[in-house]
Amino acid sequence: MAVVVRGIGDVGSAVAHQFFLEGYAVVIHDVPTPTTTRRGMAFADAVFDGSAILDNVHAVRAHDLPRIREALESRRAIPVYVRDIGPLLAEIRPRILVDARMRKHDEPEVQRGLAELTVALGPSLIAGRHADVVVETSWDLLGTIITAGASMPLAGEPRELGGHARDRYVYAPSDGIFRTKVRIGDPVRQGQGIAEIGPMTLAAPLDGVLRGLTRDGVPVTRQTKVIEVDLRGAAAEVRGIGERPRRIADAVLAAIRQHRGRP
Repeated sequence: MAVVVRGIGDVGSAVAHQFFLEGYAVVIHDVPTPTTTRRGMAFADAVFDGSAILDNVHAVRAHDLPRIREALESRRAIPVYVRDIGPLLAEIRPRILVDARMRKHDEPEVQRGLAELTVALGPSLIAGRHADVVVETSWDLLGTIITAGASMPLAGEPRELGGHARDRYVYAPSDGIFRTKVRIGDPVRQGQGIAEIGPMTLAAPLDGVLRGLTRDGVPVTRQTKVIEVDLRGAAAEVRGIGERPRRIADAVLAAIRQHRGRP
């Protein structure tokens, strides 16, 4: 059974990872230059490097539809496709489509009709309108499967880590090309220059390690999240599937089984 997951961030990657282990033929779709920050917790670097590994599962960039077919038949890795989604949907005719792009500040996009069953993740999504099923991604009701009604609106502040919330992040001050020479997992000090967008230097907001860092050379727009610091020292979580993405992925799989009448 073919599944298309839209979004190669940590949530979309966790969903695709779960489906792959369950034996589904899964494809990840995203744009050619994703601004994903938590690249150690996602398959995002497959877009740039051609392949990536997340918790012992491989993903490979497929440059065309024949390579998608080849990857789905071999089941050795998850293919990643970054061209227009229309031809992809027409070629593989997925039974399931999961929108895991987590487009928090954009107008919700209607996914219904793109597959036999559509599942959408994120705030302010209406089951039966934007998708057949919605899965709650807010920590308050994380993983709730919604078949009627809407998911919670976007909360004001992210969840705290080590006593810090939004101040752990750096957002692009303007449109431009994100440039950096540091790497995910590097230790940083508050005020240390981490990246540049045009003439502007972006500094580490706090002491810690880099949990999130947009890929060098990626175009970003103003207010895009580009840097995240984890302050928890040895307990810092920078690689592998995190708790929230895993719980969301579990809920998506449960929603699919519920739809198909499986326990």
